[in-house]
This record gives sequence, C-alpha cells and structure tokens, in this order.
Amino acid sequence: MEYFDLFDIPVAFHIDEAVLKASFIQLSRECHPDHFTLASEDKQEEMLEKSTQINNAYKVLKDFDQRLQYILSQKDMLEGEGQDKLPQAFLMEMMEINETIMDLQFDPDPAKTAQAKEQIAAFDTSLQSGIEGVLQVPDAINNNEALAAAKDYYLKKKYLKRIYENLDKVGRM
Repeated sequence: MEYFDLFDIPVAFHIDEAVLKASFIQLSRECHPDHFTLASEDKQEEMLEKSTQINNAYKVLKDFDQRLQYILSQKDMLEGEGQDKLPQAFLMEMMEINETIMDLQFDPDPAKTAQAKEQIAAFDTSLQSGIEGVLQVPDAINNNEALAAAKDYYLKKKYLKRIYENLDKVGRM
C-alpha cells in the first residue's frame, strides 16, 4: 500500500491522523521543489513528482471515505464504476427516498425536503454505526469478512452521497 508506506504508517481503516499530519509536514519540507532549484533538471522533476505524490497521498489518507476507497481498490475489492452491485434490500429502501426527490423536482416542498433529509441522515447514521465495530477488528485490513463489509459500507455511502446531492439540487431549483 504505497500511500501508507510513504508516510510510514500501518495500513488500517482507522489511522492516527496526528501521526499522518506530522509525517506529511516532514515529507513536504524535505521534498518541496523550492529546495531543489539549483539541482539538476532531473532532480527538480523528481522532487516535483515526489511532492505531488505526497500531497495526493495525504489528501486520500486524511479523508476516511477516500482512504476506504483506496484500501478497497488496492485490495482489488472494487470492480469499477457501475459494475459493483448494491444489495437489493438497500435499493428497495432507497426507492421511497428517490421517489420523494423526483416528486420534489416538480412540486418543491420544504417540509418534504426536510423529511427526506432526515430519512437519509437516519440511514447514514445506521450505516456508520454498523461498520464501526467491523473496521476496528484487529487486522481488519486482511480479514475477508471485514473487507466485504467495508465494501458494502463504501458502496452504500457513495449511493447516499448521490442522493444528498440530488436533494440539494432540488432545493436550489
């Protein structure tokens, strides 16, 4: 897991963010391109690439959802955009909310919008509480059941994010 190795932190779903930040700051200082203005062009290019890699890695690892996606991708758990399947039961639960959002596009109603947001938030809270224990299992990163649960969580969370975005678009109409 290249990004974790870069910051010399263990591969895990939950990380010590203070250690990540301290490592990021140290690496950023060491590899900042401004320190290599008198070096050869090859060295300047190398440090620019290294600095970009450090920034990208930090951006991914500091955000839980991006870190989760990165780990799942590195473990070959994600099949690609549109190819991963959500459980049918979850999609059925989401159908009512999606129908409400479609209705709100044609007939805006602040009360119904607030109710839909509450429903989504309840799903989100339930989803979050359901995954916490799984991801804190020792060596969850190498546990097939934990990885499968993480994938399920990630896909559902991504779906909920799109629903939130659609509801926000309706609110701006």
